[in-house]
Amino acid sequence: MLTRESHTLDQLDLQLLSALEVNGRASFSRLGAVLGASDQTIARRFRRLCSRGGLRVVAVRDAHRLGQDQWMLRVRCAPDSAPAISEALAKRPDTGWIALASGGTEIVCMTRPRNPGDHDELLLGKLPRTPTVMEIRAHQLLHRYFGGPTGWLTKFAALTHEQTAALRPHPEPGPGRVRIDPEDETLVAVLERDGRAGLPELQRATGRSESAVKRRLAALLASGAVYIDVEYDSETLGYAHAAALWITTAPGDLHSVGQALATHDEIAFASATAGPSNIVVTAVVKDTAGLYAYLSGPLGQLPGVQHVEATPFLRRVKQLTYRQPSR
Repeated sequence: MLTRESHTLDQLDLQLLSALEVNGRASFSRLGAVLGASDQTIARRFRRLCSRGGLRVVAVRDAHRLGQDQWMLRVRCAPDSAPAISEALAKRPDTGWIALASGGTEIVCMTRPRNPGDHDELLLGKLPRTPTVMEIRAHQLLHRYFGGPTGWLTKFAALTHEQTAALRPHPEPGPGRVRIDPEDETLVAVLERDGRAGLPELQRATGRSESAVKRRLAALLASGAVYIDVEYDSETLGYAHAAALWITTAPGDLHSVGQALATHDEIAFASATAGPSNIVVTAVVKDTAGLYAYLSGPLGQLPGVQHVEATPFLRRVKQLTYRQPSR
């Protein structure tokens, strides 16, 4: 189980973050009842986490459940050009989890194209025509082992099973692909900006009645087509470093290694991938010593792992949403 080392957050803050990861639309009164605090205290802590911890609650389309392709890109750039290219990528709605790596000459970027045209426009159009882009390596994500609706905060075990069950808004989605109907796009777009948007705002945006908005929102969340996620600065929890790890296994060991990685405390995301390596993960650690300890310990000793390439992040440019960089 992970431990928190922070001078700015206490146990209630961690519990609140974890509770929002379970149910990002829960009211302050419901959160307070489950966490044993007043709704005023929860509201105050929420505002502080937003201002000091980078907290944002937003809706995310689950490309895995929607049957949409996802890609992890490694973009090698000429010196001094990577920051500008990463900022341009961050402004695109079809990108997420962008980081500068390799001393600032490489960009690691996840893309979530909603249709083949988005993918072609980025990989065959925009990036190849950028003069300072030296190389593009595209890895298609094939199978998610950890991440998406299951967030990294669960590994802190800040909530009891009873608290989690009390917060969970609906049963786990069933198997199979789902869809977002065209008439739901406006509703989803509002939630992508603010996952806690109230019913009045959702009604104004969609022109639907309160009952219709409630029904469609509940259906989308219950199906797994959309989930409410939290964005925050892991540094406030004492975990200031992250890295992409490109892992190679024998084909017969692929699934067992992926499943084992999903249980490791350091892993915030894990997926099978096509390309030179067949698994990519994001590891979050306290410091460079923590990364070394993970590489030489739990990962290095995992049966089936043949090769690992570590790409430490110099700076995370985008998580779920784009934020204008401070000047």
